[in-house]
Parts: sequence; structure tokens; C-alpha cells
Amino acid sequence: MSRCEAVSTPLCTGAKFSKNDGADKANGQIYRSIIGSLLYLAAIRPDIIFATCLLSRFKQDPLEIHFAAAKRILRYVKRTLDYGLIYKKQKSSQLVEFSDSDWAVSLDDSKSIKGFCFSFGSAVFAWNSKKQQVVAQSTVEVEYITCAAAANHAPWLRKLLVELGFKQDKGTLINVDKFVNSCNYKKPYSTWKD
Repeated sequence: MSRCEAVSTPLCTGAKFSKNDGADKANGQIYRSIIGSLLYLAAIRPDIIFATCLLSRFKQDPLEIHFAAAKRILRYVKRTLDYGLIYKKQKSSQLVEFSDSDWAVSLDDSKSIKGFCFSFGSAVFAWNSKKQQVVAQSTVEVEYITCAAAANHAPWLRKLLVELGFKQDKGTLINVDKFVNSCNYKKPYSTWKD
């Protein structure tokens, strides 16, 4: 992969995967090694967590289509080696939350993916991407479930920030949709305040 062509996104737009895509079986040992390495890297790279978690579902019995998608993430990482989170000291910092979901992305069970992240000051410091436990009947339901899951993390993070000396005087702003594309999205859904 050192001489591969770099790409600008970790996954192709609208990519959906299934356990039975009809493709040939891939080398499971190499696939699991790649996914394990990417999961390790996702601890400091929130931009690859969705794609990595999506592909980690196929570790048991990967197909060539899953292997190709995993290699695409590596090609994206190659292009973005100099990317990173920069934490700068600021006078005023407010806890802000961003959430989004992908409705019925799983072809095998029609479950959706929820994702959220928290920003404090200059950069994102906590994030999550996970398959929802229920099959949602609409995009509104998916967004509601995602927003509720994200809001459940706000009180804990607010208490942690108080312990660290960063008391939050204002409520936590929850931005729904498009957090991946723009952390400046200014359409609040609700706020959480102690």
C-alpha cells in the first residue's frame, strides 16, 4: 500500500455492504489485521471511525468487496497523514455536541448507524459510531434515537469538565445532522443544562 493512489474519502458515497455480497472470500487474517490497526488508529482519527466500524462487522467472514473497502480506508489515511486534532487554549470554551445517523444502512438487518461527537474549545475530544439496537421506521425516528443517545453523554461530560475546572455556565448545544461535513453547523436541536 505504500505506492497506492491516495483517495479523498474513506468510503465511496452511498456504500452499503452485506454479509452475502456474492463476492469471493478474502484472506481473513490480513483483513482482521487491517481492521484491528484501523480501530487502533480511530482512537485519534474520528474521520475514519464510521468506515472502520462498518467494516469491522465482517471480520469473521470477509469478502473481497469488504477487503477492497478496507484498503480504500488505508488509501485515505495515506492522503491524510498530516491530519490531526489540534487543541488550542482558549479563554471561553463551551461543550458542543454534533449528531447524525444513516437510516437503514445495514443490508442484512435494516438497522441504522448512529454517530456523535463532542467539541470543547478548538477540537473534538469524544466521539462514537455504533449500529442502533432497533430497526427504525423513519428517518425522524433514527435522528431522535441518535440525538437521545448523544444527549445521554452530555451530563457525564459536563460533570467531568467541572472536575477539571471547566464549569459550563450555558447549556450544551446539540447540533443534529451534518456534523461530519461541518463542525460550524448552527441549527440546534436542543440544549442540555444541569
